Amino acid sequence: MDSIEAAPATALGARTEIDVAAERARTVGAGLSHHFNAAGSALPSHGVMTAVVDHLRLEERYGGYEAAAVARERTEDVYAAAAELIGARAHEIALFDSASTGLRVIVDALRPGKGERIVASSTTYVSHAMHLMTVAREHEAELVVAPVDAQRQVDLAALDALLADGRPTIVTVSHIPTSSGLVEPAERIGEIARRHGATYVLDATQSVGHLTVDVDAIGCDALVTTGRKFLRGPRGTGFGYVRQSLLERLTPTAPDVRGAEWVSRSGWELNLTARRFESWESAVAARLGLGVGLREALERSPQTTQRWLRARGRQLRSALADVPGVTIADPGEASSAIVTFVVDGVECRTVVERLAARNVRVVSVPATHGQWDLGARSLPSVVRASVHVYNDDDDLDALVEGVRAVVAGRVSG
Repeated sequence: MDSIEAAPATALGARTEIDVAAERARTVGAGLSHHFNAAGSALPSHGVMTAVVDHLRLEERYGGYEAAAVARERTEDVYAAAAELIGARAHEIALFDSASTGLRVIVDALRPGKGERIVASSTTYVSHAMHLMTVAREHEAELVVAPVDAQRQVDLAALDALLADGRPTIVTVSHIPTSSGLVEPAERIGEIARRHGATYVLDATQSVGHLTVDVDAIGCDALVTTGRKFLRGPRGTGFGYVRQSLLERLTPTAPDVRGAEWVSRSGWELNLTARRFESWESAVAARLGLGVGLREALERSPQTTQRWLRARGRQLRSALADVPGVTIADPGEASSAIVTFVVDGVECRTVVERLAARNVRVVSVPATHGQWDLGARSLPSVVRASVHVYNDDDDLDALVEGVRAVVAGRVSG
């Protein structure tokens, strides 16, 4: 079997800074399959799962409200850890059950209306895109898909020219899409949005826990991410950030007892923090697991993790590109740990099935999950492999050899 040659430490940057053996030791699933689906739902650590199960046992013994009271201090630390990870303040953080929920709540609170404009990146995820289309249709706002440059990133010059007319605008960008390893120029988009007074919402679903994300450096007014992907938290978790200056102007369209107090027959007062966007009911156990995932991400260091994952992404992308019959589908100079590809003459879902038979876990992303991106590129689907800190060289070898076997099976068939 042709092994992927390990790059020297100087080329990989943080290669020696991530203790992959230690990450694998605290990740039960790392020893059960070659898992390349961090961009879908990563393998959680033992610490994450212990936090979840221990709290569920507490609920079993004492009841949900009583267990929540016992865990209040640790629950509060989830806000602090999320804020620390992205350079925000704890009162600017809201917890959600998913990134899609967070994006929907924040966009609805912005209340785009007739004559206003929403500019969305071509890499917008299906759920967010359909919500934006619904908002535009029902409230007579204009929805514009941002022009792209030769690398299929947001065309910065075109965006600058578009916003120059001064119309009230929401700019919403997917930092890294579900459909490729592309990384949008988030900071430069932020500069343009600030210059023209646009409100900037960043979908950081695939970037928090993957790249270094600093809300002040990026200049976004709001950010939303999920827990289950590169943060390695449980499903059903996520968080949002709303900058203080925006928070003061936003009210939720459906106030909840969690974020507001009913003070008179026809009046209520909102929580002064971003928790005004939350709902009372939540999975406390899952949130505690998210807190552990956040603290582990901080322990690894976002900068170290970014260097490591980008290097592994380059390594995998290069190895797959060398396989005859394989075409890398990532546009431009993709620089993330997400790698997309197609195998000539083999449907993507078939590639996924044949790799699964070899205990290699990847997914197929259809154009229905990204019509403004995959549809625009006439790609019906792509195979997506996403690396995390628990993937070792044996994993990468298994994936590449599996793809070679898929190609060989196509030829022999």
